[in-house]
Amino acid sequence: MVVLDQRRLPEEEIELRCASAAEVADAIRTLAIRGAPAIGVAAGYGLALAAAKGEDLDAAYDALAGSRPTAVNLRWALDGLRDDPSPERARALHEAEVERCRRMGAHAVEILGERASRASTLRVLTHCNTGALATGGYGSALGAIRSGWSAGLVRHVWVDETRPLLQGARLTAWELDALGIPFSVIVDGAASALMAAGQVDAILVGADRIAANGDVANKVGTYGLAVSARHHALPFVVVAPTSTLDGATPMGADIPIEERAAVEVSTRFSAYNPAFDVTPASLVSAIVTESGVHRAPYAESLPVPVALA
Repeated sequence: MVVLDQRRLPEEEIELRCASAAEVADAIRTLAIRGAPAIGVAAGYGLALAAAKGEDLDAAYDALAGSRPTAVNLRWALDGLRDDPSPERARALHEAEVERCRRMGAHAVEILGERASRASTLRVLTHCNTGALATGGYGSALGAIRSGWSAGLVRHVWVDETRPLLQGARLTAWELDALGIPFSVIVDGAASALMAAGQVDAILVGADRIAANGDVANKVGTYGLAVSARHHALPFVVVAPTSTLDGATPMGADIPIEERAAVEVSTRFSAYNPAFDVTPASLVSAIVTESGVHRAPYAESLPVPVALA
């Protein structure tokens, strides 16, 4: 299994070869592969790799499932391949996720079009990385921005750097540059001031898990953006495939939040390093899935999580 090592971007485009499920799990844990849909796709390939090499499938499942605890896509993909861990099944999962992203982008144009009718072309702010790198192809929130750009609705993207590992400054910027979409990287702390200055028309983010009531777990810093967006009367839109929905988790307080090594923040001092935070459904203007645009109350409007065919 060969993947693009996201840790090396944007300075180097290096392929990482994984020869076992354990190596795929390590690539996910160390963020060589990251983004909720992408780690689900990678886990599916990892289980297929384990089957092809005659590995213990239960051990492979456990290693992959335990590599990151917050993104529900990981276990969703593994459960979908458990009875048929074949390369064909893994490829079908991958292709379906990319298609879901394209459909999400088309639905998101509806929201962007509503906003553009009042604000001309849009200046959109996004957090972390939700593009092709994070999804296996096209993107969730960044895919929606791509669709909006193609439709003539987006004129500029504000890219949160996304501390401490700079997924925005490194990965989102790299993708937008390749796509030719105008953007500026901003320090995370500048986002609210940009909103106050009238320089932001909408905020689009992805998700790693969405609870049954519409609470959203996403990269840490998302909650603060949602609070600021509400204060400035700006739409705060979550774009995620139905594989990210977790109907078995009633609310955000029940979502396990991964805490990563303090060394990612400081090599000298003690640090608290949660990878995600939870945004209450009450602050979310809309959730876009491949099924359409969903609005509160989310417990009624969100679709049933997609099952693998």
